[in-house]
Amino acid sequence: MGLGKQAKTLSKGQAEATLAYLSTTRYPERNRLIFLLSTKAGLRAKEIAHLTWRMVSDATGQVGHAIHLTDDASKGTSGRVIPIHPEIRASLIACRQTLTRETGNYVISTERMACTSPQVIVNMFQRWYRHLGFVGCSSHSGRRTFITGAARKISTVGGSLRDVQALAGHSNLRTTQRYIEENADAQRRVVQQL
Repeated sequence: MGLGKQAKTLSKGQAEATLAYLSTTRYPERNRLIFLLSTKAGLRAKEIAHLTWRMVSDATGQVGHAIHLTDDASKGTSGRVIPIHPEIRASLIACRQTLTRETGNYVISTERMACTSPQVIVNMFQRWYRHLGFVGCSSHSGRRTFITGAARKISTVGGSLRDVQALAGHSNLRTTQRYIEENADAQRRVVQQL
């Protein structure tokens, strides 16, 4: 994928603006959860659509502290375990409490279906970003934002890019590296410290 074809990452302000907008939509809890699964867990549209309650629950059936994403819900064999960000956990608990009918196994449902498709998720992001005027953003923007943020912070907690690769579910480190947004300011600062 060429650099010009990649979805743009979201700034902190854009993420906050998106969350503020989603709070005004018809299904604010569900839409907030979809957005957080993209930006705070790095899930693809397919993974969001195929996420089940079992994948986010602990042995007692309560919302747990990790997403156990299976290969069949992911791309190829990129199933993985992703620690659940506190905002996602709170949103999962809130969504579970607001369910008015039995939605089945899937976390994300629609008015007419107990599950949704990856294309519906892609279309939702497209509508949200178009409404907000975010040019170049897509359903993959949250994933790129997550991977870039994780890459910038991983060394502060004793990790490496291999840990980011595992969180992203990439089989090749080169793929992970292509997701990471460059930071010219950081490049200048590091050169000055040499």
